[in-house]
Amino acid sequence: MSEHQQDPATGPGAEVQTETSWSELGRPSSQAKPAAGEVGERTWRKQLRNPWVIAVVLLALLAAWQWYSSTVQMAALRQELAQRLHDSDADSRDARLVARQTQETVRESQARLAQVEAKLAESQNQQVALEALYQELARNRDESVLAEIEQILTVGAQQLQLAGNVQAGLMALQAADAQLARSDRPQFIPLRKILARDIDRLKAMPNLDMAGMSVRIDQLMADVDNLPLSAEARAAVGRDTADKRPAPESPGFWGRFGGEVWSELRSLVRIQVMDKNDPSLLAPGQAYFLRENLRLRLLSARLALLARDQATFREDVRVASAWVARWFDTRSKPVQTLQAALAQVSAANLQVQTPSIADSLNAVRNYKIVRDKPR
Repeated sequence: MSEHQQDPATGPGAEVQTETSWSELGRPSSQAKPAAGEVGERTWRKQLRNPWVIAVVLLALLAAWQWYSSTVQMAALRQELAQRLHDSDADSRDARLVARQTQETVRESQARLAQVEAKLAESQNQQVALEALYQELARNRDESVLAEIEQILTVGAQQLQLAGNVQAGLMALQAADAQLARSDRPQFIPLRKILARDIDRLKAMPNLDMAGMSVRIDQLMADVDNLPLSAEARAAVGRDTADKRPAPESPGFWGRFGGEVWSELRSLVRIQVMDKNDPSLLAPGQAYFLRENLRLRLLSARLALLARDQATFREDVRVASAWVARWFDTRSKPVQTLQAALAQVSAANLQVQTPSIADSLNAVRNYKIVRDKPR
């Protein structure tokens, strides 16, 4: 090492030596300059060759580079952080604006939803009221239809039971089925099945027109007053015979007077010549009772017809036919027509078992009872 590298605390002459060296360096002496430069160069070279110095320099450079890089990165990070903070502030402002708009939209939606719910509740109440009204109207309509059907079937059952009128019962069943068909309600299908079964049973029955026969007997009762008696027919024949005799020549006054007197006397007394004792000869007053008795016999036959009492019916018709043949003029057209009608109605068979429509009537009544029960 050179002398300049000695420790300054070695002696009191160090300061003087240093000053002397600096003065020597300042002097323009050609000998001192090369020595100092060489010494400094050698010293510098020796220091560059020292690995510790190199390591320290490298570490210093590395630290400087790290410090510079860190500074640049921190600046970039600060800038990026500032930008992100600015962006986040902007996003936050946008989010707050969107949140306020969303809150307003939610409030409006809630208000509209409340209105919709109110309208929905109102419509539901109206729907419930309409359904209740429809059910009430349907119930009233069904009740009216069932009441009308029950009335129709009741009349038809009465016609079958009292008059044996199969056609009336069939028409009642068909009218009831048509009413149910017009209603077009599924719950009426079992009733229609029962009605169809009774309709088929009535269609299979032989046609016995009880109502027509009853009307025919009523007409015969009204024709009794127009039937001529046998005695009246013989008297009419005698008068016709007398009228056919040749008229005498015109007599004088006394002749006409005598003829009139004789005619009056003949009107007081009537003499008929009978071949045998014929009981058909009646007094004028008994003809009224004969006609009334005949009318009563026909009325009894009509009642027996409605009661389907064949024995009584045929007996009354037989007696009425016998009376007509005995007391009335069988040669007249009205009497012959009456006898033919009596023979026709007497041949009717009243023993046919008329079916009942009680099944249909009971089905309608039971349906009304079940339907009217509280649920």
